[in-house]
Order: sequence, then structure tokens, then C-alpha cells
Amino acid sequence: MRILHVNKFFDFRDGTDIYIQRLMEKQTAAGHEVHILATSSEKNVETPDSRFFVKRHDFTQSEGIEKDASKALSFLWNSEAKGAMLKALDEYKPDIVHLHNIYHHLTTSILQPIRRRRLPCVQTLHDYKLACPNYKMFTEGAPCERCKGGHYLEAVRHHCLGASFAPNFLAACEMGLTKFNQSYERTVKFFICPTDFVARKMREWGEPPSKFKVIHNPVDESYDQVEGTENFILYIGRLSEEKGVDVLIRAASRLPGLELKIAGAGPQENKLKELAKSLNAENVSFLGFLRQEQLKELRKNSRVMAVPSVWYENAPLAVLEAMAQGLPVIASRIGGLPELVDEENTGWLVAPQDIDAWAAALKIVMEQDQGAWERMSQAAKHRARDMFGWQKHLAELEIAYHEAGA
Repeated sequence: MRILHVNKFFDFRDGTDIYIQRLMEKQTAAGHEVHILATSSEKNVETPDSRFFVKRHDFTQSEGIEKDASKALSFLWNSEAKGAMLKALDEYKPDIVHLHNIYHHLTTSILQPIRRRRLPCVQTLHDYKLACPNYKMFTEGAPCERCKGGHYLEAVRHHCLGASFAPNFLAACEMGLTKFNQSYERTVKFFICPTDFVARKMREWGEPPSKFKVIHNPVDESYDQVEGTENFILYIGRLSEEKGVDVLIRAASRLPGLELKIAGAGPQENKLKELAKSLNAENVSFLGFLRQEQLKELRKNSRVMAVPSVWYENAPLAVLEAMAQGLPVIASRIGGLPELVDEENTGWLVAPQDIDAWAAALKIVMEQDQGAWERMSQAAKHRARDMFGWQKHLAELEIAYHEAGA
């Protein structure tokens, strides 16, 4: 089978990028011919497909009136991306087009060639962009569904994509045009959701119920079993508002005998460090951005992975990797997280943003006897193997491809 993946990035920015690269590797190993269309960057993984890659615009920086106007137009409709898609389709002649995150950088302009050629097409929903202008359903410190029902100007009123007017207005316009034209719905045969929660939320927002298939995100199984010897709580992830790391720090500050290690970087890094300092939380340490091998070693010695998210978390790779290594997870009861964590079997679920509840839960975790912890560790590893293994994921994905018409 010839497969064309399409994603706005092809580097190591986040879990989506890592997933796509691993998926392409495994599909190639299974005998498929696999290609990628993305935007160009110095950080890209090397690939011969890059000759069709599209210029990557920086929408976070102002570059003068003329350039900003040009970027604004490409934010809504990227003619270069459409041309690149036409060339890629001509060259690769794919049996299936698998879309991922295409918004803002590639835009719905690339959908028209797929539709006109009546090519089978699926899309994995790594976030909520199919319905939400800012793709998170999160703003002003809390989950947000104000745009439900087509009220996309709420994104402007609440500055969902930043403080300035332009990005919010453009995102609202983009969503309005996309929904008016039903661009995705007319092109994509099936939307693949990593959790039931995402599929349910999309249906609640008016998307066609029959278009959704739940296929859980996969994780590699070749991890060393954790040992939990150093008895510390571990957070791995982006340091941004929706991740709720401030809640975790406040809870940990009440338990001076507990050690919390935070691995990651992001826009709230300095703010979170100041918070820990103001709380005299000397038991909290910031490790910065770490590579995969370093993270594996951290997980190996940790007691539990903490995921204090305050937004509709989908299926974070950090949780799946922790479970694959046998590390129990304590997570917020929100979004898709309750589908990943089997409460009191592979981990614990806690009310999001509830500092008292998090402090109480962390105390229980750290006081757990070794025998109970080892049983939970084994259960986490087995759950990762049985529910989130690559073999299962690839088989379900191939069924979806064939049902889409490939």
C-alpha cells in the first residue's frame, strides 16, 4: 500500500511528531511505501520527501505590514501547500492519504486536490482543532466550550490564541469558513480518535457520528521495568498553563518529605520556578528539557508519574511511556486520562485543580507499601502491552484504511 502522511511539522516538537515518525518506520517495515508532506525547517528529520515541503511561516513574530498580510492570507489558504500536495499526489500516487495536524501552516487548501481525485483519506485527531479555533478547548485557565454551535467570535472576545487581535480574528474566520464549506467533513472518510472522549466531544459539537473511529495511540514495549528505588514523584511534559504543573507544585509544597522532579520546558518555566521559590518548596527541582534516554532513566528510578492537567488531555505519550515501563500514574480525572489510567490498579485519578485532593493523593502514593506498588507496576506494564501495543494499533489502522477505500 502507498501511504502519504501529511503533518505541518516533521521534527521532534511534540508527541504527535514522534508518533508520526515511528508510525512511518513501522509501516515501512511492514512492506508499505510511505511518504510525508510537511513544512520545511532546519530541525526537520532528513527525508527525500522534503523536496515537496512547504515554507514554514512564523506566525508568532511580526515582520512588517506587507509580510504580515501575506502570512495572514496563507493562514487561511496556503496556495503553495496546495501546489505541493498536487505534486506529491502526482509523484507518489497514494492509495490512502493520512492527515494529522495541518491547520495554520498547510491549511484546508490541501484538501481540495484530495477531494477532486476522490482519494481515500483519514485524519487522526491529535487535538480538538476540528471543532475549536485554538485546538485546546482551553482558555483563561479552564476548559472552554464557548465556541460550540458556531460562535467562533468567542475566540476573539477571550483572546484564545494570544493577546493581540489578529491571530484570534484569523482563527475565528478560518473556523467559520472551514465549517461553512465542510472542508474536512467532505474530504475525510474517517476521523481517528485516540480516546472515546475525543470522539464523544466531537459528536457533541455537531460532527457526523458515523465518521469517528477510536484507535488508541500506541507505545513501544521495549522498556526496562521500573524499580522505584529513589522514591520521588516525576512530571514529564511541557511547562504551560493547561498542564496544571502549578497545582502539583502547590500540593508538593505541603509535603516537605516528598521529592518532586519536573522534566520539561515551556512558556511557564520561570513563573513555576518563582512559585516554588515563594512557597519555599525546596523539595521541588527543575531538570529542564531532557532527551529520551535520560527520561527512561528517570522513570526507572521514580515512584510515580504525575499528570496534573487541567484541560481536556487527549492521550499523552508521557502517560503511555510511563505505563509501558511499569511506572504507575497519578493523573487528573479529565479528558481522555481516565481511559488510560485504571484507577487503583495502574494508578490514581484526582480532581483537576484541587490542591487539597492532590496533596492527599500524593501522600497516599508515597506511603504505599512495596508489595502493592509492585503489583500496580506490573498491571501498568500489562495494560500498556494489551491496550496500547504497536501491533494492535497498526492492525486497526490498516482496517480503517481499507474501510476508507484504500
